[in-house]
Amino acid sequence: MARASADRTLFFFEKPSAMRQLQRFFKAPTTICVSAEGHLLAAQEPAAIRPAWKAWRFDDLPIALDEIPVAYARNRSGASHAGRIEAIRGALQGVDRVIIATDPGREGSMIAWEVLEHLGYRGRVERLRLGALDEVSIRRAFAALAREPDSGERDYAAYLEALCRRYEDWHLGLNGTRAVSLRLRPPAFREPWRFGGVQTPTLAILADLERRIRDFVPRDFFKVAMPVETETGAALTLWHAPKERIFDRAEADAIREAAAGWSGPLSVVQKDVRRPPPRLFSKDTLARRCAKRFGWDPQRTAATAQDLYDSGFLSYPRTESEHLPESQSGDAAAILAAIAGCLDDVAELVPAGEAIVVRRGPRGHYVKDPGEHHAIVPLRKVPRRGELGPEAWRLWELVAKSYLAAHLPDGIDARTTVAAEVATPPGPKRFAVTGSVVRAPGWRAVYGSEAEDEDPVPGKARRDDEPTTGRLPPLRDGAAARATDATVETAVTEPPRRITRGELPVVMGRLIDQVEDPVLRRALENPANPNEPRGLGTAATRDAVLPKLEKSHYVVLAKGKDPAITVTEAGLAFIDAVRRVFPAYGDPVGRAVFEADLAEIGRAPSRAEAVRRAEEFRQRTRARLDALIAAVAGSERLAVAAPSPDGAGRPPTPAMVAFATALAARKGLRLPRGLKQDAAICRRFLDAHAEQREAAAPGAPRPPTPAMRRYAEALARENGLDKLPDDAATDFSACRRFLDAHAAPRPDAPAKPSPRKPAPRRRTRPPAGADRHADTSN
Repeated sequence: MARASADRTLFFFEKPSAMRQLQRFFKAPTTICVSAEGHLLAAQEPAAIRPAWKAWRFDDLPIALDEIPVAYARNRSGASHAGRIEAIRGALQGVDRVIIATDPGREGSMIAWEVLEHLGYRGRVERLRLGALDEVSIRRAFAALAREPDSGERDYAAYLEALCRRYEDWHLGLNGTRAVSLRLRPPAFREPWRFGGVQTPTLAILADLERRIRDFVPRDFFKVAMPVETETGAALTLWHAPKERIFDRAEADAIREAAAGWSGPLSVVQKDVRRPPPRLFSKDTLARRCAKRFGWDPQRTAATAQDLYDSGFLSYPRTESEHLPESQSGDAAAILAAIAGCLDDVAELVPAGEAIVVRRGPRGHYVKDPGEHHAIVPLRKVPRRGELGPEAWRLWELVAKSYLAAHLPDGIDARTTVAAEVATPPGPKRFAVTGSVVRAPGWRAVYGSEAEDEDPVPGKARRDDEPTTGRLPPLRDGAAARATDATVETAVTEPPRRITRGELPVVMGRLIDQVEDPVLRRALENPANPNEPRGLGTAATRDAVLPKLEKSHYVVLAKGKDPAITVTEAGLAFIDAVRRVFPAYGDPVGRAVFEADLAEIGRAPSRAEAVRRAEEFRQRTRARLDALIAAVAGSERLAVAAPSPDGAGRPPTPAMVAFATALAARKGLRLPRGLKQDAAICRRFLDAHAEQREAAAPGAPRPPTPAMRRYAEALARENGLDKLPDDAATDFSACRRFLDAHAAPRPDAPAKPSPRKPAPRRRTRPPAGADRHADTSN
């Protein structure tokens, strides 16, 4: 494209809404504004590039290209973007300079650069980085643009990083899915085994947790309670509940016997405990909070936050940071004043002047360098009630209150711990109890009774807190007391918690919290930004991974506001196959380190260096593909039994749940986690604990188990029948139908699944669109 002679500037926006926000700043007649509508170009499908690639043949693999051809993408209504690109082509005529004003980040850079390169534009390019769309932020962005003459060169590096991510996604999704589906997938599984650079190691995290939950064996452990009475008549109960749990009942009994005869002084320690406010929101932590509070899925939260950003009410939402730059601490007074004028219920809490608390450093809210994008915060521009829809208002209010809390004093609790040391045969043991009183609510006044403790680490068992009590009697340190009794209390260990839908993006971003090995933890540290350790995917794309895993039937979601994720038999089998053949693709830590190397492309100091790094990455990707296909070619198909009709991922029938519940009550058993949501878990429980069936004569109908028959007879009596129908008493299938018809669904039981459709005939080639499996979550 020819260079222009006139000094004309074209601003390239990502969306029309953002263009309208900024057009009021452009007065010059030589200024032109255009906008995209998301990505205007898309990678072509294999069959569109070469028709022979439509059929799935292992001998064609690996399919590798130096560059992936692109075609016009389509908007949400299905219309082609060809017209919009041609309009941009016309607008570029006579333009000397293009200023990219898309959303900050590599995806925004790619949206503009891929169109400019497709149209052959060779003029000057600069990058306007808009962290927010309010007037102050816009003016700051223009001031920064004036100070950065090489902004376009550095932005080209971000574009190449995004292009390399798409390059790997396309190649790995295409070749990996076809290879493992054709050579490793057991005949029992008919769906393609979709493969992806991010979704596969993410599934590995969930599968490892699923194995730990399934293999978990509950164990009884013991706590010793010691009621005591002081010389003044005050009474309270102290507990021996060490972090190293007591699993030996004899040891617990020995401690109890010694405690029953104890007398001596009480240690009373009083201290003030400061509770600082929580961190500000990143995209992932905001999604987690909205899932917990509102029941939103992460994509719904992201879309609502994006709308608020486009309207100028929130800062850029696709961020991994929970901190603000120190340079923005001076904005707090104006933003808090705006919040005070908008939220009547907290207006009186808003500090002014010197009362504003600014916490600096990694443990605070302001740091020297918060990363590419800072935390999500409100702006000076605030919405009026009724201006936003109910969901947008709830999210804005959540972020605004978080910002307010961050600038209020710490909460202070007066904490009293009463303890006694008891001499026992195993050695001296500490008995204690703690009581707390709020001395100063501080930031918690923003939330009142809704002030939440720190969120637990997803995928971990609930921690044992120190025994507490609501109120302690007045006591002095050293007060004489004696035990009036001692008892042993039994508790049961719990398995790890399942990761929920809202927690998964946090798990992917903070993979370091899931790792115990100190060597692996060091590998996940990020020296460039210690507050953001290495993780899987990017903040902008993690939300897309779970829907891909669901579509592949690797996972299912339970019921509830923020549903837990369960890995199916297909998901477990897939991960086992991948790890057996090519372990690197089932290694979350290795993938996180790999992605950190990929991010170095975007940090290249010049265009030439970015091009060199990108070419090295493409060569590395092709080498990995060759190794993957060679490993799959030399491996045997995984031997896995066919899923049962009530297989994993499908809910059990109401009769199965009722039968398992009755069986557990009669035998004094605990129902395993997930039994009411997963038929496979329910079936394993019934197979393990129901009585063996009576052997049937050849040709005779299979009889029901004795337990099934007893339960059916009880239901018959409850429903006013004289006796159980003869066929239900002698035929297993008839008994099952009777139970399904008469067992009342429990309030928390899942709905009865629809009948399964007959399995389709095995296809010689995948269904149309089957290649749309590539993991675009990067």
